[in-house]
Amino acid sequence: MDREAKKEAFRKYLESSGVFDALTKVLVSLYEESDKPSAAVEFIKQKLGGPSLSEHEKLQAEKMDLQRKYDELLAAHRDACKELEELRNLKHEGDVKEMVDNNDAKEM
Repeated sequence: MDREAKKEAFRKYLESSGVFDALTKVLVSLYEESDKPSAAVEFIKQKLGGPSLSEHEKLQAEKMDLQRKYDELLAAHRDACKELEELRNLKHEGDVKEMVDNNDAKEM
């Protein structure tokens, strides 16, 4: 495929996928801003739906906090499961001991 055909195919792709419309709307929005933002790229990112840098940092901190809480809850869950298994084993051992004691009593 020659260069012009590739460019035309790419242009059609951008048009059919809505990229041109989205970029046009964002650029018109930037043009219509009375107070032009100092960080035009951040403005464009925000308008296209991405979080701002401060929002991103906030979300990262929240994610780390949630991961820590998840790890704590998972450890507590594992401890509770281990304790439950130990209690089940003790009950089972008690049941076996009771059965042995009952059998010994019957034999007497």
